[in-house]
Amino acid sequence: MMQAVATKLTDVRFHGRGGQGVVTASRILAEAAILENKWVHAFPTFGPERSGAPVAAFTRISPEKFSVKTQVYNPHVIVVIDPSLVRRPEVYDGLVEKGTIIINSATKPDQDDFFPKTAEKIFYVNGNEIAEKHLGRPIANTVMLGALAKITGLVKLESLIKALGSYFSGEVLEKNIAAIKEAHEKVVQLE
Repeated sequence: MMQAVATKLTDVRFHGRGGQGVVTASRILAEAAILENKWVHAFPTFGPERSGAPVAAFTRISPEKFSVKTQVYNPHVIVVIDPSLVRRPEVYDGLVEKGTIIINSATKPDQDDFFPKTAEKIFYVNGNEIAEKHLGRPIANTVMLGALAKITGLVKLESLIKALGSYFSGEVLEKNIAAIKEAHEKVVQLE
């Protein structure tokens, strides 16, 4: 799998549901980028503020200082944390030409009309299974970060692991590290 190196501003949009750690995933990615001396913004957007409602969070990363402070309307990368959102076309709105999609799916999805034509690469990993195995529950937010690191090269796996230490400690940290590493190894590109 080839890794793209960030040479400019890169927008990442995460999709999930309230309570799945979508905002936390965005912030961990941002912190990992900061550890690599990159410039970042990380922020959420909410609809109805309740557990289970659709949530989006954004991370903007650049090797250079930037001043853009808007919501991410045209992401370079879309990460779908909740499998129930994979077939919702609005999740992929605004994906840039030659954009990347990373989805949490137990099976290889069909590439039918719900994936935008602008997507150059589509990847999937069974994030819920990995999370269940390592964390004891199907919360795949950190798991998907392992896949993201491998696919995009936006941040190094080591930086993500270090950033996790700001959110978790002890046994929970070790379990999240194991989950991230497994997703990093198991993510697959759709052909």
